[in-house]
Amino acid sequence: MRFLIVDDHPIMRLGVKQLIQGQWPQAVIDEASTIAEALQQGQAHKPDALVLDLSLPDASGTEGASRMLRALKGVPVLVLSLNAESAYAARLLQMGVSGYLPKDKASEELTVALQRLLQGGRYVTAAMADHLLGLLSGATPSQLPHEQLSAQEHRVMLLIAAGKTPAEIADTMHLSAKTVGTYRARILEKTGWRNNTELTKYCVQHGLTDVQ
Repeated sequence: MRFLIVDDHPIMRLGVKQLIQGQWPQAVIDEASTIAEALQQGQAHKPDALVLDLSLPDASGTEGASRMLRALKGVPVLVLSLNAESAYAARLLQMGVSGYLPKDKASEELTVALQRLLQGGRYVTAAMADHLLGLLSGATPSQLPHEQLSAQEHRVMLLIAAGKTPAEIADTMHLSAKTVGTYRARILEKTGWRNNTELTKYCVQHGLTDVQ
């Protein structure tokens, strides 16, 4: 069994490692503090599961998850995040991550979540599952502006909030600058934000940037 832990906080990596070793004493555990390191580690030694923080020096928001999903196809990804918002979890699950766990639940549920992923399943907390089911059934309709955005628009929003220029966003998402501009215009139109400042303020206030 092989795991890859991606988090830029050594103490957090140590805690996750100890939890995994408690359940799988013989497991090989690789560590990385950036997406670049994670890509190198993952391509050199493909893990059975990946534990991923969302706030890293070279990626923020959903961007790190997107890059790892593309590079390590078939490897289940468990996102650990300070952000406990169900809509954010839903966005990542739509992108293809296999599990989402708020960091304050890690000590209780991490190994259960990883076991589910290793068996080919998906995992969210019970409270988050209830909310996600409500969203799917229409019982808890989306009210927040960012929930109206498509997956691509959501990624552009997060990259803008992270301070990326249109050229940097275009390069990251493999798009033309013109297409990025189109996405930005759609975001502002759908949400009612007037500029990047309002967009960024909203993302910070709602924990969408996953700043730690």
